[in-house]
Amino acid sequence: MVRRDTPWPAGTPCWVDIGVPDLQKARAFYSGLFGWSIPEGPPEAGGYSICEIDGDQVAGIGPKMGPADMPTFWTTYLASENADETAAKIKAAGGQLLTDPIDVMSAGRMLIAADPGGAVFGVWQARAHTGMRRANEPGSVIWSENLSRNYDGNKAFYASVFGYTYGDIGAEGMRYVTLDLDGRTVGGLGELDTEQAAGVPANWGTYFAVADTDAAVGRVAELGGSLVAPAWDSPYGRMAVVRDDQGAAFALMSVSEEQQG
Repeated sequence: MVRRDTPWPAGTPCWVDIGVPDLQKARAFYSGLFGWSIPEGPPEAGGYSICEIDGDQVAGIGPKMGPADMPTFWTTYLASENADETAAKIKAAGGQLLTDPIDVMSAGRMLIAADPGGAVFGVWQARAHTGMRRANEPGSVIWSENLSRNYDGNKAFYASVFGYTYGDIGAEGMRYVTLDLDGRTVGGLGELDTEQAAGVPANWGTYFAVADTDAAVGRVAELGGSLVAPAWDSPYGRMAVVRDDQGAAFALMSVSEEQQG
């Protein structure tokens, strides 16, 4: 398990959130699935709610912004010591700024961008809000990964902007690397190959840890969600891909007591 109350090192996935059409529905679904406490957010924050486990913040849920037909999805935020400098690097490396850096009250400074492969991500410069306070334990983020059809371009982009080095853990027919910072693995980057559905967009995927993947898949169905990819065993834990009851996809991954330690 990881517990943290200070800003995450630059380049580390430090926060996830989701914008939804129906906040009440989302609070019911995710509290029912992960046991999160999700108090209603203050009016000055537009109803944005911080999801907590025993008082520790693990994710955010807010109102959906943008066109009504825009898909609902989880957004991964990468830590930055200076969002404005990171914005300049994103543009120089061939990325696109979807929002310029803005202050979020006293919480921090942020931007939203798209990489050369088309995956959307956020950048977070922490102030009062330091990001996730728990990771790698049930109900919290355990893995973040970038998938696109521009594998080589995205590798060059993220190395240039965030200083990642890469560890190859791919296999025949699968190109995939770990994202490494100063000897620490902080996520993954892979290729959406031709065998995967043409309609799957480039994305930053979020994996949430659970104690029992199969039981969690069953709970998703009970709460009105759906199954995208049935559970399978991997060297890193038993995984499944699901959607919530408003269409947002995410992955579930079992975590052992040894992994939590």
